[in-house]
Amino acid sequence: MAPRIMLLSCCRAMPKNDGAKKPVPEKVPDQRWKLQVSYLCFYGFMTQIRPGESFITPYLLGTDKNFTKAEVTNAITPVLSYSYMAVLVPIFLLTDYLRYKPVLVLQSLSHISIWLLLVLGTSVLAMQLMEFFYGITMAARIAYSSYIFSLVAPSRYQRMASYSRSAVLLGVFTSSVLGQLCVTLGGVRFLTLNYVSLGFVSFGLILTLFLERPRRSLFFNRPGGAGDAAVPTELDRMAGGDGGRGTRGWQDMVLCRMLQELGALARQPQLRLWSLWWVFNSAGYYLMLYYAHILWNEISPPTDNRRVYNGGVDAASTLLGAVASFAAGYVKIRWKLWSELVIGVVTAFQAGLLLLMNSTTNIWLCYAAYILFRGSHQFLVPIAIFQIATSLSKELCALVFGVNTFFATVLKTIITIIVADKRGLGLSVHPQFYVYFGYFTLLAVVYLLAAIRVGVQHSHRRQPVELALAKELCQLPVKIPAQEKSPEAGTVRA
Repeated sequence: MAPRIMLLSCCRAMPKNDGAKKPVPEKVPDQRWKLQVSYLCFYGFMTQIRPGESFITPYLLGTDKNFTKAEVTNAITPVLSYSYMAVLVPIFLLTDYLRYKPVLVLQSLSHISIWLLLVLGTSVLAMQLMEFFYGITMAARIAYSSYIFSLVAPSRYQRMASYSRSAVLLGVFTSSVLGQLCVTLGGVRFLTLNYVSLGFVSFGLILTLFLERPRRSLFFNRPGGAGDAAVPTELDRMAGGDGGRGTRGWQDMVLCRMLQELGALARQPQLRLWSLWWVFNSAGYYLMLYYAHILWNEISPPTDNRRVYNGGVDAASTLLGAVASFAAGYVKIRWKLWSELVIGVVTAFQAGLLLLMNSTTNIWLCYAAYILFRGSHQFLVPIAIFQIATSLSKELCALVFGVNTFFATVLKTIITIIVADKRGLGLSVHPQFYVYFGYFTLLAVVYLLAAIRVGVQHSHRRQPVELALAKELCQLPVKIPAQEKSPEAGTVRA
């Protein structure tokens, strides 16, 4: 990134005895990256202010649009999964190649398209197009989350990433609370709320235009010059020490070689376990999110918009997810031994929550199960990130999460085609949730069986060690020190 490269080059250019000028090149770039990070966090917060988002489903099913539940469940909502899978890989590559900002602009334009279609569209095709743009916005989130890495030094990655993530969560929470207050206390119509959301996303586009476009990125735009050659990255080492020269051979070969490296990394038990959790559990998690609002509408059909509490529930689940993610950082156990058990217990808990959501007729009980389901998933996310990333470079880490997300999206799309799409089984929302319950139950059984296997292997490994220690303890009295032998020997001679 430009500020860091300038700092290194300026420090090398100055004579050692020039004490008066040394603080200047350090102070100015330092203040600049702080300003950039602060603006990025503000941008992340403001782009989440979409108070109508929690009420899209009741808006589509209500008098404003009058779509049927079958149309929303089996024709409109499935497009989101298809769109996300179709654009995920191109956007992942374009984000890095175009250096973040153009993809963030695309995301903002897609947000505007979503709310224009929600306000003006009247056909199923228009709503399907709305879901297509929604898939683009979801895939483009990678641009915001990775933008921070181009602004700061590696030593600050973890802290700055937590700041940017916290800004997003705070924005989602504020947006949900604002929407709920408008509906419940202000009696604002869903259509008016969508106009307000359109105004906020339009303001988000203006904020995007003022973001600085970084000069470097993770894969395709490596920093050049001698300043960075002293600290070669994973890509530099794989390119044979090519550093920042950016030759065509590097672009053609390195990503392929990194994918081969991932094949070797897949043999690591912890990385394989948590990657599989990311793929299988994330697919089920997002399917639940997509259809939960339709389930709520089925359990308690709204007769008065003031009694629709989607925003409050989303706010509570976001808050619990943030608390759970924070608490996960303080869990200190032997993850190599207990990972399968923890995942199995949490997944079994989620399966029970899905069954409760689908079988209850009390909407508040369904709300509570939804909040706990999201909180339990968010509890494991930072643990998975740490377990996957702890032994990887940032380049390989980005590639691992990209591959995991892609496979999760493919699995989610396959399940959607079979279960939800009208060209498949076309199930209504209640039978769908029974399928998701069975899915999580199967995952929980597999994880718990794996936990039993790990426990048995661990106990077998401990037995030889304990026997060896017991033998050593038995042999200790035989080895008498030399200084104790001589007095006894003298007594016997006497």
